Amino acid sequence: MSDEMNHLTLAELEAGLDRIRQAPADDGALELIVRRPETLERETLDEAKLDIVEGLIGDSWIRRRSSMTEDGSPHPEMQLNLMNSRVIDLVARQQRERWRLAGDQLFVDLDLSLANLPAGTRLAIGEAVIEVTPVPHTGCKKFVERYGLEAMKWVNSPVGRELNLRGICAKVVQAGVIRTGRRLKKIDAHLA
Repeated sequence: MSDEMNHLTLAELEAGLDRIRQAPADDGALELIVRRPETLERETLDEAKLDIVEGLIGDSWIRRRSSMTEDGSPHPEMQLNLMNSRVIDLVARQQRERWRLAGDQLFVDLDLSLANLPAGTRLAIGEAVIEVTPVPHTGCKKFVERYGLEAMKWVNSPVGRELNLRGICAKVVQAGVIRTGRRLKKIDAHLA
């Protein structure tokens, strides 16, 4: 899935920071749901079910091996990847059909910064509740191929890490159906 188009420069990416910083802090929207049934496959959904054990039903996360667990099983704190819709819209050059190439399952119009959503913060999406986990989401070589090296450097820069421009990891703590267009609300920070 190599991308022949021109990627944004660092200056073009940084010019979009003001708009990204204006994302809602507590009450955002679920803009896009993407299921990954197999490696490199993407399905855009209007509605999906989140499950405590399986994550996004039908997503390949449950079958993916992880080098971060002792037995190689899927990492329980990486069930879901969320990315700010304003960030992906920028790096995908305002081409919504290219959002799903990022590999994240949920694209949200919400401030994903570390200051706004520290690990343990819970978010309600319809009847489901997810919890932000401390596992960093930094991207991979596929992100570079699809959006460019400058985009990868930008999302992993000090400002990019502070704002979680590449996104965040989360896990399901209450199962339920989610739908695009629904509100995404910060409900609390779970105290472990």
